[in-house]
Amino acid sequence: MDRAKRRLSAILSADVKGYSRLMGNNEFATVETLKQYRTILAGQVSNYNGRVVDAPGDNLLAEFSSAVDALECAVKAQQVLQAENARLPMERQMHFRIGLNLGDIIWDEDRIYGDGVNIAARIESLADPGGICISHSMFDQVQNKLECRFQDMGAIEVKNIAKPVQVYKVLADSNTDKSMLAEPPAVTDQPSILVLPFNNMSGDPEQEYFSDGLTEDLITDLSKVHNLFVIARNSSFTYKDKAVNVQDVGREMGVKYVLEGSVRKAGGRVRVTAQLVDASSGGHIWADRYDRELQDIFALQDEVTQTIVTNLAVKIGRGERERLQDRDTDNVQAYDYYLRGMEYYNRFSPQYNLKARELFDQAVKLDGNYTSAYTKYGWTFLTEWMMGWTNDLQVLNYAAQVADSITASGSANEATYCLLANSYLWKKEHQKAIDLFKNLEAYQYNQAEILSDFANVLNFCGQPQEAVKLAQKALRLDPLLPAFHMFNLGHGLYLAGQYQEALTSLREALTHNPDFFPSRFFLVASCMELGREADAREEAVNFKAQNPQASLEFWRERMPYQDVNVIDRLLSTLKQAGFS
Repeated sequence: MDRAKRRLSAILSADVKGYSRLMGNNEFATVETLKQYRTILAGQVSNYNGRVVDAPGDNLLAEFSSAVDALECAVKAQQVLQAENARLPMERQMHFRIGLNLGDIIWDEDRIYGDGVNIAARIESLADPGGICISHSMFDQVQNKLECRFQDMGAIEVKNIAKPVQVYKVLADSNTDKSMLAEPPAVTDQPSILVLPFNNMSGDPEQEYFSDGLTEDLITDLSKVHNLFVIARNSSFTYKDKAVNVQDVGREMGVKYVLEGSVRKAGGRVRVTAQLVDASSGGHIWADRYDRELQDIFALQDEVTQTIVTNLAVKIGRGERERLQDRDTDNVQAYDYYLRGMEYYNRFSPQYNLKARELFDQAVKLDGNYTSAYTKYGWTFLTEWMMGWTNDLQVLNYAAQVADSITASGSANEATYCLLANSYLWKKEHQKAIDLFKNLEAYQYNQAEILSDFANVLNFCGQPQEAVKLAQKALRLDPLLPAFHMFNLGHGLYLAGQYQEALTSLREALTHNPDFFPSRFFLVASCMELGREADAREEAVNFKAQNPQASLEFWRERMPYQDVNVIDRLLSTLKQAGFS
């Protein structure tokens, strides 16, 4: 008896989302587009040393000997198809979902069979339109080898596969080619700067949180200077672990200066190098190296910040100078817990949110006056409530109690006031929320997150036109990872009755964060308002498949609109699209 021929292969499975709807709208145009797109996919497979095994209907199956080649092919294919779709009207755009698996297969002449192939097909069905999902076996081979970020979707039961499959989503910013972004913004008249993520030179990946935290603190400190334009943390970190040309970065971000550097932390000592570069010429303005005891890290940060401000000849008032020197802890171990907590908090998922809370709590136990750590501790509760991860009203109340406690102590910072204002909003005390934001000093509006938080409050409080203006300012400060800002912009445009503009913004928001479900709510509602019921129903099906427990009545009670007529109309529109 002949043994089956087996080999280990990376399998790519792709299909068109909503193919039947496209065929129903225009058979001829859909077939022509499918032919063109399948040719593009086959060409990319060949470019990355793979082979197309089969292409029935709207599917394509390909095989690679390298997992890295397979993922690079998938990313590039989605980039090219994204550019092609931009040339088509929305109703004709064709979006492929791609699944990748590394597994043992049976091959017979030109055909391949087995669970290795089946798992790739099942994973493909979990991907977003225009997106990519991969199995754990693929993830093990490609992590740290490509400039991609991944989101762990957990172990998922899939049809006809005995055991749950661990699935990872390739995040949207990983498969976005910067050359496809809009024209770069104009350089501002005021001094402007982007801080590149400092390189971790410790030789230990576990120390990455420390170099990231130092970078984020410098960005926050510089943002406190009213006369200095500072690109936000999210956009800055899109350049992490990438070889960049400073002049290109300056043009992409519309800034005059770029700060770059490195951190080496070993034992009780830390070495920081930093250099300030003129983005137009690439010339160095200032560079220095600091060798200090770890306990002197706060003084080191102050010195670097002051040196940058001085070299940029930025005028700062006495109050701003005092704020720059105001550190809310001198406990290095507490600071370390805070930085570790921020690493988890920024991943934005229920399990990481809880892990971040534990670490912020540890920081506060070491230093009861550590405002930043205690504030972020409070934010973990508010985030849990806002995202619908809990039904326990005490979670919302506790977020407000934390903010009240810090404010009463006289040590509140801008993040504390944002926490308190948003707590008021979700408790439906609307005027208190607006008043708090309006009382924040002007210098704090140099921070994208504060602008976006205020836009969010104004949308729910019936002032969408003002919210749109603030969201646009936030986008200028944070243009490369704008999911929340784009949502607030789209939300405001929807509420203002500008449905086409809202649809554009919300699609962009979902491109950057497909899991932020409020964007999909308003995208569906915008489609319905524009008479695109088929598009709305398809988006509603996508949402319900990913969020089977979602309920309109749940969100009727939760969403903090000041005008109840707004939520009534929104939910009525969503119900017409197929929500329940």
